[in-house]
Amino acid sequence: MSRTGEKFNPAALPAEVMKGFEHDEKPTGSPKHFLYPGQLYVSREPAVITTILGSCAALCLWDSRKKIGGMNHYLLPEGTDNGPNRLRYGNVANPALLNELIALGCDIKNMHAKVFGGSSAFAANPLQSVGTRNAQLAEEFLRKAGIRLVAKDVSGRHGRKLVFHTQDGVTLIRDFADPQ
Repeated sequence: MSRTGEKFNPAALPAEVMKGFEHDEKPTGSPKHFLYPGQLYVSREPAVITTILGSCAALCLWDSRKKIGGMNHYLLPEGTDNGPNRLRYGNVANPALLNELIALGCDIKNMHAKVFGGSSAFAANPLQSVGTRNAQLAEEFLRKAGIRLVAKDVSGRHGRKLVFHTQDGVTLIRDFADPQ
């Protein structure tokens, strides 16, 4: 990263740097999973899912009755629904996440959702940015599916680190604009 005043862009980090974020959490006793762009993770057992977001978006779904949760991390709002990288697209990743949870016995009426990411660090017009469109796509998906959105942290001009605990639906956000 340059010291010439460039903003932090987590999407530009190489995989070897991203791996450094995988173990940056306090011990919980639950298995940990780091989610890379274009992936989703669902667990019947308690797990801690972590990811880094810039313009990408993440959707966290949690069934409050079954105590089962999952999360995706997608890069672009729309794309093809076939091929090896199909989960890079929100129009594919969001239904895929929901289908994985339903396959584990979750019920839409018991689900809660949280949406994160969608920053516009380099966009000339933040309302037209990929990040904004990613976040809007997640909210539109939830409305159509009838899933209640209980929290969101979207937009802005900064990256975020997201931690999702599948056993209780708790999410923690660390804002990269925050000097901690």
